[in-house]
Amino acid sequence: MVEQQKQDPEVPYLSRTQVLVAMGVTSILLWTVAKAWLRFGNVYLFKWQWNPIHFLWGIGVGVAITVFSGLVYRLWLPYRKSADYYLQLVLKPLAWPDLIWLGLLPGLSEELLFRGVMLPALGLDHVAVIVSSLCFGVLHLSGSQQWPYVLWATVIGLILGYSALLSGNLLVPIVAHIMTNWVSSYFWKLQQR
Repeated sequence: MVEQQKQDPEVPYLSRTQVLVAMGVTSILLWTVAKAWLRFGNVYLFKWQWNPIHFLWGIGVGVAITVFSGLVYRLWLPYRKSADYYLQLVLKPLAWPDLIWLGLLPGLSEELLFRGVMLPALGLDHVAVIVSSLCFGVLHLSGSQQWPYVLWATVIGLILGYSALLSGNLLVPIVAHIMTNWVSSYFWKLQQR
């Protein structure tokens, strides 16, 4: 019996401009959905305010997510393949200064929608965290074979959701998300050199 090998999907080539435009458009769409939901959905924005302790907590959560992601990357081959596909698609075309936008745009827009609006709209409880995390995970689906990356993004969504609930401040998941994107993308690009 001849065994067929599954071929890894070929990563489509995107230019730097295409990736930056896609990031910008996605961020604007997420921001628009969040603002429309706030305006027409009779919901409120999760509280966020400057607090140095919460800022440091956000950095700590971001570093923990990055370390945990690195371990999962090393130990779970399907995730590694899925992450490499996604990161090749998104990060490879970007220049080093573009990583600033990779942290800020998704970190702000995704947290505004998934933790800032969706959590209060769904009830600020375990169900709200789970549903918003599943939606966050699906947002990261970039192809039919990318389910390990979606599962991992869902786990990250759970961590970010609970960090918002436990701190009572949207600043924590925003800082954690931005920090995670910056640090992990920086290390991935270094590794690809």
